[in-house]
Amino acid sequence: MTTEVLFKFAKKNINLSPEAYYLINNLDDPLDFSSSLIVKLKSQEFSKEDLVSLKADIVEDFIKTLGLPIPNQNKDSNNPIPNSQKTLNNNENSKSNTNKLNTKLNTNKSNVNNLNTNKFNTKKFKTDKPDSKNFNLKSRSISPESQVQDFKADFDQIGSVEANSNNLKANSNDVNFNPKDNVEKNRFSPSECKRNLNPCNIDYNYKVIQDTSKKSYTSGEIGNLITYFKNRYSKLSKILSKRPELKAYQKISDLEEKATDLSLIVMVKEIRSTKNGHKIIVFDDDTGEISVLFHKDNHELFRESEKLVKDEVVGILAEKKGDLAIANKIIQPGVPRIAKKSMNFSAVFTSDIHIGSLTFLEDAFIRFTKWLNGDYGTEEQKSIGEDVKYLIVGGDIVDGIGVYPNQDKELSIKDISEQYEEAARLLGDIRSDIKIIISPGNHDASRVAEPQPAIPEKYAKSLYDLNNVEFVSNPAIVSLDGWNTLIYHGRGFDDIAITVKGFSHERNDLIMEELLNKRHLAPIYGERTPLASELEDHLVIDNVPDIFHTGHVHINTYKNYKGVHMINSGTFQTQTEFQKVHNILPTCAEVPILHRGVYKKLNFI
Repeated sequence: MTTEVLFKFAKKNINLSPEAYYLINNLDDPLDFSSSLIVKLKSQEFSKEDLVSLKADIVEDFIKTLGLPIPNQNKDSNNPIPNSQKTLNNNENSKSNTNKLNTKLNTNKSNVNNLNTNKFNTKKFKTDKPDSKNFNLKSRSISPESQVQDFKADFDQIGSVEANSNNLKANSNDVNFNPKDNVEKNRFSPSECKRNLNPCNIDYNYKVIQDTSKKSYTSGEIGNLITYFKNRYSKLSKILSKRPELKAYQKISDLEEKATDLSLIVMVKEIRSTKNGHKIIVFDDDTGEISVLFHKDNHELFRESEKLVKDEVVGILAEKKGDLAIANKIIQPGVPRIAKKSMNFSAVFTSDIHIGSLTFLEDAFIRFTKWLNGDYGTEEQKSIGEDVKYLIVGGDIVDGIGVYPNQDKELSIKDISEQYEEAARLLGDIRSDIKIIISPGNHDASRVAEPQPAIPEKYAKSLYDLNNVEFVSNPAIVSLDGWNTLIYHGRGFDDIAITVKGFSHERNDLIMEELLNKRHLAPIYGERTPLASELEDHLVIDNVPDIFHTGHVHINTYKNYKGVHMINSGTFQTQTEFQKVHNILPTCAEVPILHRGVYKKLNFI
């Protein structure tokens, strides 16, 4: 037991004094007590970057608070960290006492708030954080009878972004939750009475419009790949042919030798630059191919041509001079303006939670779930939380196993099923009248190639046991009371950020806008984003959604583009080693919400 207790505290940056260790190690169930104490310390007073020295008096106070007997301290005081081994019988007895300890924890929950944390010595470490315009909330004490903490804001009202605005990012609508709240962590068991194991009588107008989970038809042969690209071309040419300039478009093989004005719907095959700085792009359709020159002196058109990527489908207006075709205009499938809708409910969006990672912000996530339950925040903020009807998780709910080399060194839970079980424990505390919709990401237990089917039940049985959880594919389209919502994890962002000049993960709102105009979520085949050569290209955006929700890049953004709410929901994971190398600063625990059509962002750190 010696190393287990010490290691448990060390993982959370807590250094045990010898006297504190002696008290803990001589309890009936030291491991369960340690878990409860760690949760108390980290959720109430300290962040995961703080180094805490834990002394005996604070341990003794916590033991008294729980009503447990204090171990006899008259034993060998010169050797407070004993090297003795407990017998098998003692270990068995400790297991039987686990329920007793948990019962005392729950019974004395209100008393835990009286724990005096001033007896700690702490050393703060500075961490780099992105600039924030968030407002801080200060905590105030309340009577223990209520068992719910309320918080007073330092501002008069929460700002908002109207549904028809075109702000690139939210400004005054950010809310920062940062009180010293008590959070208890209980072990999940399907037999326990969790909030959303109970049936709910709410009438949801929820429909799945597109889910590819059971529509995967491919053998991986070359014939499938040809069919895949033909289907992409067919879908996008139907959209483009509705544009006035392309209603009478020509097939490449039908071009007459003397033709001068060209109107084409084509796929990008090859892009190259000339020695004079011009650009030559080879296009093809299902009948042939043609090379088109983009002249560098046509500055606006040349800038537009730099956004073209291989395998996307566009319209081209060109002028033919001899054997050379010179481009005059690029026509993307584009986005028509969406009519403004009324919304009489609220929807919350999150992704990239990464449960099972050592860098998962569990304390912040628990504050988030408490807010959803109406147990956290000011009265105004609680009223927003109580209005939430849908929670959409856009992938990477867990950190996964073997996603990248040496990942196991960064995991707190090294079994994929146990990661999903922990996810069920956390989501299981959310009130049952919130419908939770979960789509997979590249860290989840789904196939890597997109489109990804829903997370299989065999890995996430505990989540499937929750009555209010729905599983969909990546991508997927669902209707939330008439609001069509496109859920896409966002791995296709990587290809655009690397390939196209002027795009970056930090401004993923611009990438989302570009993908909407291309009407494809991952147009480049054969780059970083693995795409399955299905008989149908399910990543084509056939119909423009009301909400476009993404994740993957761990950076929260929002933009209303032609009536479409484009939301990237950030992350509940601190900066990873990969992000440090590439100088990417994640926006941690910033949760977007559409509150009756108005965008807001809540910060739980």
